[in-house]
Amino acid sequence: MAEAKSYAQKPRAMRPMRGRGMPVPKGMIKKGTLGRLLKMLFKHYRWKMLFIFLCILINSLGSLVSSVFVQSLIDDVITPGLLNGYGAVSKTLFRIIFTMVGVYGTVVLAGFFWHRIMATVTQGMLYQLRKEMFAKMQTLPIKYFDTHAHGEIMSAYTNDTDATRQLIGQSLPTLFSSSITLVVSIGFMLWNSLWLFGLVIVCTLAMTIVVKVIGGNSAKYMVAQQTSLAQEEGFVEEMMKGQKVVKVFTYEERAKEEFDKFNEKLYKDSQRAHKFGNILGPILNNIGNFTYVLLAIFGGILYTLETKNVGVSSIFYGVETLSIGTIIAFLGLSRNFTQIINQMSQQISMIAMGLAGASRVFTLMDEESEIDEGYVTLVNAKKDENGNLTETQERTGVWAWKHYHKADDTTTYTELKGDIVMDQVDFGYVPEKQVLTDVSLYAKPGQQIAFVGATGAGKTTITNLINRFYDIADGKIRYDGININKIRKSDLRRSLGIVLQDVNLFTGTVMENIRYGRLDATDEECIQAAKLANADDFITRLPDGYDTLLTNNGANLSQGQRQLLSIARAAVADAPVMILDEATSSIDTRTEALVQDGMQKLMQGRTVFVIAHRLSTVRNSDAIMVLDHGRIIERGTHEQLLEQKGTYYQLYTGVFELE
Repeated sequence: MAEAKSYAQKPRAMRPMRGRGMPVPKGMIKKGTLGRLLKMLFKHYRWKMLFIFLCILINSLGSLVSSVFVQSLIDDVITPGLLNGYGAVSKTLFRIIFTMVGVYGTVVLAGFFWHRIMATVTQGMLYQLRKEMFAKMQTLPIKYFDTHAHGEIMSAYTNDTDATRQLIGQSLPTLFSSSITLVVSIGFMLWNSLWLFGLVIVCTLAMTIVVKVIGGNSAKYMVAQQTSLAQEEGFVEEMMKGQKVVKVFTYEERAKEEFDKFNEKLYKDSQRAHKFGNILGPILNNIGNFTYVLLAIFGGILYTLETKNVGVSSIFYGVETLSIGTIIAFLGLSRNFTQIINQMSQQISMIAMGLAGASRVFTLMDEESEIDEGYVTLVNAKKDENGNLTETQERTGVWAWKHYHKADDTTTYTELKGDIVMDQVDFGYVPEKQVLTDVSLYAKPGQQIAFVGATGAGKTTITNLINRFYDIADGKIRYDGININKIRKSDLRRSLGIVLQDVNLFTGTVMENIRYGRLDATDEECIQAAKLANADDFITRLPDGYDTLLTNNGANLSQGQRQLLSIARAAVADAPVMILDEATSSIDTRTEALVQDGMQKLMQGRTVFVIAHRLSTVRNSDAIMVLDHGRIIERGTHEQLLEQKGTYYQLYTGVFELE
């Protein structure tokens, strides 16, 4: 093809690549995670959350009333009853009993509604998180999935959401309940005895130091545990996916060694986290018991000295208010107080783990979505008698680019033909390394353009740029004369059919997998596409034909059969531009002959880009591009390139071999 030689290779200085933001480091809790989580809770469940908080408030206050009842029972009933007989205090006794029944009945109801509604809120919140995560995932660019282990992404849906569930359903309510109980307990203790409360504060300082040292370490390793767990799952997922390769190359022992490293890291992080978490409770309990004994001794001494008129009230202000009921009530309050601190400290590690999980969930949700500033759309069109295009809602088989021009407020329609031009394109997956340099080519409607070259030469990269899986650093790519940056990505990709070397089949029937190419395709159209790809013969021999269920990426089919389904999927899309990336690499010679026949029918009237290692499959191409290290070093037809006796000639005659 003579025209293929018209593009001169113009050397230019390398241009800087557009940079990307650094990801959030793993294992860290994003700032504002708790506030964001609470905001989401109140957004979706405002009234339920307010009712839950009211129930928690009632439940917390009710748990402290027992100490007040004990004090009243001793000072107003038992002591006077011993001195004057119980007949005089019977009314007071019944009043206290009925009040206790009413209070505890209310507490039971509040606890029942709190836990019942909280279960609904927790599961509903997880539903919202998973829903928003998956919706966000559909907007992420291909680069995200190329640079993140799939197992780690899955961990966000499993381990991290489970940690978030514990945070929402258990840790946060417990923390709120404990905080209320703590504040009210302090108020009651201050009201009863300032001096006894001072002793409680001294013991509390000791507990605080223990919580800070031991609880802080527990929280740190809980966060590390979440990260280690995600990394281990990522490795396991990778090994499961590549199990055949593991078996073929007897990689089992090495795989076990590598797994042991991940498992050892997870074991150590988990051991440290739970070691600190497990010793925290007993230490705090013992400090609480020690506090209880000191309060009993000190309170008893003060009460005894005051009753014997030693005059301690002149030294210790407020001692004269101490009574047996007050001391016993205070002991109950101090027991609650230390238990609450213990309970709150036990939640530190769970809160840290939950916040780490929620942080990882939000990190995924905050990833930068695929940028799409395109405004040119693809619409169904029909031609009038003068050949002018008009938009229609009916499927006519004619497609047009709808281009709105803001400058003069007009709309033009350009027929979709498949004319693609790349003009001096530079690209690199990372700024530091250029993959394509000064690549220029064009493909007229109906032409077949082939790319050959060694692995890493940039063949697949070119097709990735046409799909806009990645954006170029410099240069232009035009589609029917329109800069593809102006075309909406979903419409651009709808106009392209693609067959990849690695076939992905989804759980569903054969018919459903073919219909992935075009969701509104009828059964007849899917069958016709299968016949075009020469897949109909083996499909009809399956147990349930087109209704045969495929699972595990079509593991019940041969590699060649899976590839034929992939070709049928591309055929039903009926796109004017077709990209075939090593489409026949996994097919045996006999099947390849059938596929080539179907491919020739499929390629008629379409612009086709072919990537192939088998040079025999590209002989009939209108133009063959030979790439080396991201540059087009030769171009022309098969005959022209053989006449040049350059790299293509050496490859074709076997002097060089593609790697």
